[in-house]
Amino acid sequence: MNLHEYQGKEILNSFGVRIQRGIVAQNKNEAVAAAKQLTAETGTGWHVIKAQVHAGGRGKGGGVKLAKNLEQVEEIAGQIIGMNLITPQTSAEGKKVHQVLVAEDVYYPTEGGETKEFYMSVLLNRSSGRNMIMYSTEGGMDIETVAEETPHLIFTEEIDPSVGLMPFQARRVAFNLGLSGAAFKDMTKFVSALYKAYVSSDASLFEINPVLKTTDDKIMAVDAKVTIDDNALYRHRDYVDMRDLREENPIEVEAKEVGLNYVDLDGNVGCMVNGAGLAMATMDLIKQAGGEPANFLDVGGTADAKRVEEAFRIILKDPNVKAILINIFGGIVRCDRVAQGVVDAYKNMGDAIKVPIIVRLQGTNADIAKELIDNSGLDVQSAVQFQEAADKVQAVIG
Repeated sequence: MNLHEYQGKEILNSFGVRIQRGIVAQNKNEAVAAAKQLTAETGTGWHVIKAQVHAGGRGKGGGVKLAKNLEQVEEIAGQIIGMNLITPQTSAEGKKVHQVLVAEDVYYPTEGGETKEFYMSVLLNRSSGRNMIMYSTEGGMDIETVAEETPHLIFTEEIDPSVGLMPFQARRVAFNLGLSGAAFKDMTKFVSALYKAYVSSDASLFEINPVLKTTDDKIMAVDAKVTIDDNALYRHRDYVDMRDLREENPIEVEAKEVGLNYVDLDGNVGCMVNGAGLAMATMDLIKQAGGEPANFLDVGGTADAKRVEEAFRIILKDPNVKAILINIFGGIVRCDRVAQGVVDAYKNMGDAIKVPIIVRLQGTNADIAKELIDNSGLDVQSAVQFQEAADKVQAVIG
């Protein structure tokens, strides 16, 4: 589950991570009120107005702007709220902005001091199976660009799960970032608190870009990209309310509501499969046949008529789908039951199904299932072997 910046900062702050303070606003009037409140609490006269969408590169699309007075706060907030923000991480249509974060200006001058920006993230290193802290002196930039052009400026610190983050590792992070004195001490505290927030919240990603050293040597998170593991939400009921369905793919949201595991993709062949492993193999099969999978869809072990019909309706919401491949292994569920579900769902939907359907059923009562499909009189093709299904997919998509 992805979070907005302001939500990620709330979690960070709850674990003692210093953050750039801000107040979320739904309209320009709320933005002005938020700016006044921040001025009263922090003394800041300038404010940063940030679009709250689930996408990086907001500044490049005009979604992050500095306001030097209340009139500019009102004007900028009015411009950003309601706009379709296009960034390198959105589609060509962009994402509609429903709210902004009015944040304090933390780039204040101090005699003899200077600001520095760093990059820092905490995530799982899948190669080693350990959590790691990735960080760089090149904050405020796309980390992909840094990795490509100056890979020597990216550091990593892997965490032994048996002991957790050790103090010497937090100090090494601060040292590699070139810090000393008060900033060095504050960075070690920041790193420790950040890692605690990551582990305790069951996150799969905490990305702070930039981590700022202020002119008076304070370390704080100016941004926050946070992803929480969906499978751990039962342990964080308070986080569930943070989900913003407006930011998610509406088809995926609908599929989740009816209990289907669905991920939208960019291809032309819809997939309906039971089991994640078989689903991955089916997508490979489609690519070998010259097509592209339009989705990942796992119907689970109860592929009855109602569930199959729901899956059909979800898949057919994608206008790019030119064919549907149903690939079911009848282990827990009998193949003949699935086949009857396909036939009943097809009849219930009537003319709504306008694309060819290939059904491959293997396992318990697979022979009976094939007879049901072949004798149904519907425009449904049955297959027994993987290659046979691939050939039929290739034939219908051209």
